Order: sequence, then structure tokens, then C-alpha cells
Amino acid sequence: MIPFNIKQLETFLLVATFGSFRKAAERLNTTQPAVSTRIAGLEEALGARLFERQSSTVRLTAEGQRLLPAAQRVLRVAERLQLMASSLSETSETTRVLRLGVAETIVHTWLPDFLKELQANYPLVETDIVVDATTTLRNELMLHRLDLAVLMGPVLEYSIENIEMPSFPLVWVCSPQLKLPNRRKVTLNDLMQFPIISYARTTRPYSELYRKLTGEFEETPRIFPANSLAASIKMTLNGIGIASLPEEVVQDYIASGKLRIVECEWHPSDLQFTASYSSEPSNPIVQQAAKLAASVAHAYAARTGEPMDERLGPAISQPTEVTGR
Repeated sequence: MIPFNIKQLETFLLVATFGSFRKAAERLNTTQPAVSTRIAGLEEALGARLFERQSSTVRLTAEGQRLLPAAQRVLRVAERLQLMASSLSETSETTRVLRLGVAETIVHTWLPDFLKELQANYPLVETDIVVDATTTLRNELMLHRLDLAVLMGPVLEYSIENIEMPSFPLVWVCSPQLKLPNRRKVTLNDLMQFPIISYARTTRPYSELYRKLTGEFEETPRIFPANSLAASIKMTLNGIGIASLPEEVVQDYIASGKLRIVECEWHPSDLQFTASYSSEPSNPIVQQAAKLAASVAHAYAARTGEPMDERLGPAISQPTEVTGR
């Protein structure tokens, strides 16, 4: 038997994952002919044809399908050995880039803590950060343009691993200027006298809010969806409407009196986040970064976990000036 090597198996897995010699070459930072040569060498060594070449894509043959799980196991063992070698000698560790995508809520909460821990634990890993909406982050993750995404998950794809993160409770908040009924808890009908500021149309919080309001009221609700959390906060501060925002993100504005909590009979579900990454091909640095993110997020949640009313005093429901429509 002609010998084959780990590099050929890695190339085989990438071609199988992307369905393209060109995309595999881009990921490996090499040329398409080099990828073709590695696959041809592996096929010669195994005495089997692994791919069916088509016009723009390639597909695994029956022999390729049988090889796939074995190749994945071999590479996982090789990666564990590489991590062991790196831990034994820091000088053997090579610089890598972690392409990290995060939702804006994470930026306003525990992302700085995570970046500090990542730098302390993996000083040779460089981080490229993308901040965007969950739908965009999910698409970029599926296209392998991101290594790790912290988003409103989980991502329900067979090739994606999801690590559950602590949730973020949502609270109704508004400017103290808005005039609401003088009672401890207001109704949804009370809220609908003002525009409702929400997450973007493509998000789970918007869908839940829209279904709730349209299901209970004949009148079409005035919902202002925003792709930017900062924009939602700005509109709320300016008295444009009432917003459903993460409690942790707005606590400083509530403490300073610029915003106040509105107690309502109903509020949207907590935001559920996951640290999601592709398991094919596996990447030990990404796996470790995802676990570290979960650890940092849980530590942050434990540190800031006491109820808002105990930290900031009682929520105010008595308004002062501006009326709704």
C-alpha cells in the first residue's frame, strides 16, 4: 500500500465539507492544483475513487462516504496530540486567528471578560470580531466565514455544535417622560398606546412580540424593529416608545434615572444564547474558545445575578408628562 498522510486526510475532509476543491484550497491557503494533487495521492494510496467530479461541485462516492467517519476520527486524535504537544511546550504553539461573531447583547455584557481570558489562555491566538444580527452570524457560520458565533441559538444543523449560555431576561423600559396609568402593573393595551421598540424583524423576540400583539388585538400594533441594540436604547431614551430590552444592558440607565422599568402583565421570553461552531472539520482551538466563552458567561451571570429591584430599588410605574397617541 502506498502511504498517505494527515494533510491528505485534512484536505479530503475539507473538500467533502465544502463540496469544492476551490473552497478547500482557500481554507487551506493553498492552490486548487495542490488540493487536487493531495486528493489524487490519497485515492492512489487507498486504491479507490473518493469523489465524483461535476461541473462546479464534487460529491463523495460510496467509498468516500465509508472513509469519512474514519478520517474524522483520525484527525480528532491527531488534533488532541497536537494540543498535548502545545501544552508541553509553548514555543511549539503556532499563531492562529479566531474568527469570532457575536450578537450586540454580548458586546454590552461579558465580551470584554471573555477577550481578556482568551488572551491570557491563548496568547498566540489573534481574534477577528464581527458584531451583527443573529441571522447574519448564522449564515456566516454555515458558510465557514466564522469559526465561532455567540448568537440567539441554537443553530439546528447536524454539523453545528451548540454550547448553551446563560439567558438574558427582557424587561419593559421607557423614558420617565412617558405617561402611563398609575398602577403597579400595566396591561398590553396600555403599552400599545405607544410605539413598541423591538429587535429586528428576523429575530425570535420580534416574532414572539408580533404574534402576541396581533393575536390579542384587532388594531395593528406600532412596532419599531431595530437591527442595532444601541439604536433601540437611543430611541427609548428619547421617549419614542416603550422597549423590551435585556435587563443587564439597561441597568445603568435605570440606576441613573434616564430609564425606568415598566411592570407589565406580559413580557417576551428571555433571550437564549449559544456558543455555536462547526464540528466538520473540527478545530480544537475553536472548541476550547467556545468552552471558555461558556465559562466566562456563567461567571458573569453569577456575578450579576441578583434581582434588578434589589440592585436598583423598586420599579417606578408613575409617569409624568408625555402621552401616547
